[in-house]
Amino acid sequence: MTVPNLDAVAIGWPITRLGVSFFPVYLATNGLPAIETGEAAGLVVDELDEPSVNALRVRNPGDKPVLVVEGEHFLGAKQNRAINVTVLVPALRDLAVPVSCLEQGRWGRRRAARRDDAFTATRVRARKNAGVAASMRRSGSRDGDQGAVWQEVDQMLSRASVQSATAAAADMKRAAHHGQPSRTATIEKLVSRGPLPGQCGIVVVHGRWVTAMDLFGAPLLLAAHWAALIRSHLLESPVAKGKPSATAVLEVVRRFASARAQETPGVGLGVEHRVADDRVTGHALTLNETLVHAAFFTANPG
Repeated sequence: MTVPNLDAVAIGWPITRLGVSFFPVYLATNGLPAIETGEAAGLVVDELDEPSVNALRVRNPGDKPVLVVEGEHFLGAKQNRAINVTVLVPALRDLAVPVSCLEQGRWGRRRAARRDDAFTATRVRARKNAGVAASMRRSGSRDGDQGAVWQEVDQMLSRASVQSATAAAADMKRAAHHGQPSRTATIEKLVSRGPLPGQCGIVVVHGRWVTAMDLFGAPLLLAAHWAALIRSHLLESPVAKGKPSATAVLEVVRRFASARAQETPGVGLGVEHRVADDRVTGHALTLNETLVHAAFFTANPG
């Protein structure tokens, strides 16, 4: 089986900032039910009764499903974590969701968990997704490869010459903004611009290298995560050269769309679809055969 709804995507003209190009992605209206997501959804995030590094508890107190997106970065609790898989939490339900630690040096007093204002950095999400895909094939576990995630965070901090007492990925933002007011202004201007009318997703390109995609089943779902996604993709400077190409973007999107996907019931509502080959690793969540969220990451040419 392949990921549904991706055969009819359309790509618009990109916006390029700080060497990163963001191609808008459009998706035909697909009849999703009302779904809440983002900060306004009222989701409560906490440790399990018996805390575990690789799981957090989420509670949906509302009367609509709440979408928790792979890559969302939660600060606090006993350590900072990133969501491993996209989850649609049913109304009035608690769920344990799989996560990866992004702060190797702290397992401390429990604090309130809150969303970071940026998603997990692109390279870390890519490494995390590769580990989850391998773990799902091997044992059906969504835990992934925690050691590989910590290694990627360490490398990211080292490249940026960031000293972090707890090896926390969140400290990367200091390097992205400290002493660079013009860079910060550029990022926040793009954040405030928001998605275009009808836009459901973004494909991210460094030079000519297509790096990642996040695509939602409805424009409102993208709008709720726009700011955090944009900031995450601009945490590091791109390394690839060349000019962005809509043809190349469509080629990678079609490769992802046509790849054979492993299907499993979702952690909450819906069905997970997971794709992994030598060039593209990604996943999607569907509800009644309708796309809710999809993301992919490509192999680093370096």
